[in-house]
Amino acid sequence: MILVNTDYITGKNFEMIGLVKGSTIQSKHMGKDILQGFKNMVGGELKSYTQMMNEARELATQRMVQEATSMGADAIVNIRYASSAIVQGAAEVIAYGTAVKFI
Repeated sequence: MILVNTDYITGKNFEMIGLVKGSTIQSKHMGKDILQGFKNMVGGELKSYTQMMNEARELATQRMVQEATSMGADAIVNIRYASSAIVQGAAEVIAYGTAVKFI
């Protein structure tokens, strides 16, 4: 599966199949949340949250690819990511794009 954030793939002609997406809501356990709260007071990178968001993007991407595969897609173009806070310490990440089939 080819994944790109452009609306083309050099040297490939394709037809659009449709929108695909994958999402997840992730959180850290309360202990990590408290420790990150202390870190927030003094500044610096909140490494547990960085790791959480990286894992969430990866899972959302995998789910998007699964949906595209089930539709018979060869690639996903125009991939975008969005995130939003659900509750303190938890975030939703969604990956979305256009599934395409090579012709």
